[in-house]
Amino acid sequence: MRSSRFAVGAVLFAATSASPPGPDAAAKPIAPRRLNAARETTIRVLVAVGFSAVRVGSTRAVVFLEGDGEHLIARSGTGAAWRIERDGRRVRAVRPDGVPTVWVEGPIIARSEGTGEPATPLVLTGKSYRGEFLFYGADSGVMVVNRLPIEEYLRAVVPLEMGTRSSSDVAAVEAQAVTARSYAYIHLSSDPARAFDVTAGVLDQVYGGVAGETEVGNAAVESTRGLVLMYAGRVVNAPYHATCGGTTAAASEIWRSPDEPYLQPVSDRVPGAGRDYCDIAPRYRWTRSFDAATLNAALAQYLATYATVPAGIPGIARDVAVASHTPSGRVGLLRITTDRGNFLLHGNDIRYVLRAGGGEILNSTYFSVETVAASDGTLARLTLHGTGYGHGVGMCQWGAIGRARAGQDFRTILRTYYSGTTVGSAG
Repeated sequence: MRSSRFAVGAVLFAATSASPPGPDAAAKPIAPRRLNAARETTIRVLVAVGFSAVRVGSTRAVVFLEGDGEHLIARSGTGAAWRIERDGRRVRAVRPDGVPTVWVEGPIIARSEGTGEPATPLVLTGKSYRGEFLFYGADSGVMVVNRLPIEEYLRAVVPLEMGTRSSSDVAAVEAQAVTARSYAYIHLSSDPARAFDVTAGVLDQVYGGVAGETEVGNAAVESTRGLVLMYAGRVVNAPYHATCGGTTAAASEIWRSPDEPYLQPVSDRVPGAGRDYCDIAPRYRWTRSFDAATLNAALAQYLATYATVPAGIPGIARDVAVASHTPSGRVGLLRITTDRGNFLLHGNDIRYVLRAGGGEILNSTYFSVETVAASDGTLARLTLHGTGYGHGVGMCQWGAIGRARAGQDFRTILRTYYSGTTVGSAG
């Protein structure tokens, strides 16, 4: 789970290091395939927002229904791509020849006709998705929500969050499936005013549709079907990150939130080996340097969001120093001194201020500081020597991979990173 904002006017499909690891109106009512809510819990994923119109189709016929899922609006021909438009909160479907349906108060539901498990995917702006679409009229344009069974959703999440893995890493992928399923279940909303449960981007879990699925990922989802992480009898949020760098962190070290008993610092040290399970990660060790111009530009753009800055102008950097460390060894408070004063940054906020010139956030808060002063007392260069990639709370994904290669099963991996938890059934 990452933290970012999705872009308005874009499909919410985030690129990752993983490779993929992604016409006639009906004249009579028909019986469209339904999602069997009694048999499978469904999740609503926001996959696109902000378009003036979107196109939807399938290799089979598509039925368009009113929001109650009962009343037929139109039926497309096989392979036909219809356009969905919006006028305020109203939406309508338009045939390829330009003939529209009536306007309805959203949503309009689109389902691929026919039966089969899984059903024929729908195609939205060139990407295939399982389940069905709900089209809403939003202030910024058409909003598209993909509703599908959680198990099918996970097939397109696990490989994009864990990366494309081989069969030797299967226990780590199974652990990822359980954590991702736990996240999905605790984010299901019963609020009738809320149109979706999660987004498809890094604000929640990266979801890529059919193109995101892999053989290993599908097998891991199936072998752990219905299993979630539990503590004291309840399903829990199970954060994860790419690389801990040697030890994970407690929640309060990173975020302005209380600690959870199952989210405590965990050593990733391999017993008796003098190395860490996650040292196979590409960003296990890293260095980031800032010249004066890059550092001052980052402070000018981002510091006021995370610290009180008079008139929003932080000034010119004179020093950067670690003010405190957390129990896991990460930077707890970072002091930035400029010609306008001293500013303290807490935990994960540091990563969002000390960005690279292209806007990339800092890899982690697990670093040491090296500074070079200019002759006028300003800071000429700042160099950070760090370890790890991500917030550091919960499961270390590369550590899980290392543990899987060492022979640990997914239950052992989860029990290690989430102290005191058990694996149980969601239903």
